[in-house]
Amino acid sequence: MNHNGWLRVLAIIIPYFLIVGLFQVAGALLAGIPMGDIDYQETTIQHVIMTAFSFLGTLLLIWLFMKFVDEEKFIEVGLQIKSRNKDIVIGTLLGLIIMTIAYFGLVASKEIVFSKFNFNLQELFLTTVLFILVAILEEVLFRGYIQKNLMLSFNKYVALIVSSVLFALMHGANPNISLFSLLGLFLAGMALGATYMYTKNLWYPIAFHFSWNLFQSLLGFNVSGQDIYSIIEFTVPENNKINGGQFGFEGSIFSLLTELILVFLIIYYYQIKKKPQLIANENI
Repeated sequence: MNHNGWLRVLAIIIPYFLIVGLFQVAGALLAGIPMGDIDYQETTIQHVIMTAFSFLGTLLLIWLFMKFVDEEKFIEVGLQIKSRNKDIVIGTLLGLIIMTIAYFGLVASKEIVFSKFNFNLQELFLTTVLFILVAILEEVLFRGYIQKNLMLSFNKYVALIVSSVLFALMHGANPNISLFSLLGLFLAGMALGATYMYTKNLWYPIAFHFSWNLFQSLLGFNVSGQDIYSIIEFTVPENNKINGGQFGFEGSIFSLLTELILVFLIIYYYQIKKKPQLIANENI
């Protein structure tokens, strides 16, 4: 077992905040976002620009660490695309199905009340680009680098839990955050990282992360506390843990249960159904 993995995770923390912070400052200047105004409401295009600069800064940092610290090719974070089309399709469909069931279930139970449609092709395009960037950025960082390295030093389940804790804490400054929604983000990290324990590949979690965020937003929910463009708009008669309140679906009891079920199903699938195949692949 490689005992340097956890050291590499510690080593990347300060450079991450320095390098990505500098990229974010550059992004804010380009997007015309006033520095230090915490009440400023970004437009969607400004949000995309800021995320794009965070994306570039994060990928640059991880490329540097993979090349000079891990001494591996960048693609080894888990971006090998060969034979992964099925993963992308399943991940995308799963996010759509979960959010559609959540929306209609909450409408039927009168936890949310439909208000209006708000179709805007430009906003739809920008929102899609935004969530593609977010999904790749966060999966490469938290699963592809952090979880990967923790798995070199610890039991794979410990690595999954620790990387999921870090994933939740990274969102700790989001609007409308609470201890309950932090738990939801932790379980989201578990659901996203569960397949990576077995496949060391990121395309399923990237697709699922993208789809989960995109359809959550388009169906009217806040995404991790953030109000982003929605095709469907609704009102919430009462903020509670059933509808997720202002944090969005991720702050609901249904989200937590869904994530828990996904984690157990994924572990069961790979441990029981796919274990012989995984062992055979490791011996090749």
